[in-house]
Amino acid sequence: MQFRWLTSLNSIPAGAWDALFEPTELFAKHAFLLALEKGGSVDGNSGWFSRHASLWQDDQLIAVIPGYLKTHSYGEYLFDWPMVRAYEHYQLPYYPKWVSAIPFTPVTGSRLAVLPCLDWQSIASLLIQTVLADIAQQGWHSAHWFYCHLPLQQLLLGQQCLPRHEVQFLWQNQQYADFSDFLAALSSRKRKQIRQERKKTQQLPLQFKTLQGIDITPAQWQSVIACYQQTYQERSGHNGYISAESWWQLLSSMRAQIVVFAAFTQDEPAQLVAAALCFQLGDTLYGRYWGALADYALLHFECCYYQGIQYCIEHGLRYFDGGAQGEQKLRRGFSPVLRYGACWYRPNILSSAIEQYCQKEQQHCQHMLAAASELLPYSQANSLAAFSGK
Repeated sequence: MQFRWLTSLNSIPAGAWDALFEPTELFAKHAFLLALEKGGSVDGNSGWFSRHASLWQDDQLIAVIPGYLKTHSYGEYLFDWPMVRAYEHYQLPYYPKWVSAIPFTPVTGSRLAVLPCLDWQSIASLLIQTVLADIAQQGWHSAHWFYCHLPLQQLLLGQQCLPRHEVQFLWQNQQYADFSDFLAALSSRKRKQIRQERKKTQQLPLQFKTLQGIDITPAQWQSVIACYQQTYQERSGHNGYISAESWWQLLSSMRAQIVVFAAFTQDEPAQLVAAALCFQLGDTLYGRYWGALADYALLHFECCYYQGIQYCIEHGLRYFDGGAQGEQKLRRGFSPVLRYGACWYRPNILSSAIEQYCQKEQQHCQHMLAAASELLPYSQANSLAAFSGK
């Protein structure tokens, strides 16, 4: 077996990479990661530098960890800013660090994939040991796994890594016949609130359309990109982490997985003024990116949540993964779920403090999970079914 760092996916056939992952692993797909690379969203001046860990048997790729060498902590969502500030206080170097992550994508998935015919645990253990040893030899300061599955976190904890945790919010379809059937499962107060919100958005001078990727026109896609960029400009002063070039690459290579919940003006011709960009594969809809060219009350909730819930019901999807953050999702039927990660730091004066922080983070997330479950908007008879998790 031979270990290699891959600095580009361009030289790796898509079939060889994708064969290691489950077919439902949407964001680990070669097409998604290569679109970010080709469009300059990673590599170049982005502060994300492709460093995928790979294991080979002769000329066959048998295991990979999608990963990046980083010079900042932006675009990760399972953030490490407390550690960054502590390192700065003690004048210790924090970067470069290596992360196993899907850039700008807080979605749980495989962060270590092995050829299905091989034993995952033994190959994974070997690859983790090799990666951590090489990171130490390279002089990089830490390693991080973001949004991994629980079995990988448990394996990492046996390899001198510390646990990371976060609470996200997931909508789960209880075989609802339609949106009204979903509302019927809620408490009367929450049901009334959602009906009032949707009624107000229906009174806006807008029309709502669901755009499937295969039908999106170049002009519509350009408007989706403009919405994304303008919203980032207003919030952060830049055009967003994903470049326009990467957006066009994604439309080209992953068109079949794209779903956009868009709002158009009622003019003629109608203009797209807001969009919630989602991806769909298997039984799950992934809500990912929101943007708007104009400010309308409650429009975000309609496009990002209610249109997605309605889509899942109509298409028989089991889950709607709304992504990062979520107190506002809780009130609209999304249940709290625990997400996992892990980290390894080169030993130093802060090692004990970092370990304590990770322990407190886990306790905080457990408390938050319990507290959030008590605030679910479902009627008592439906609460347990909605809180099953994924």
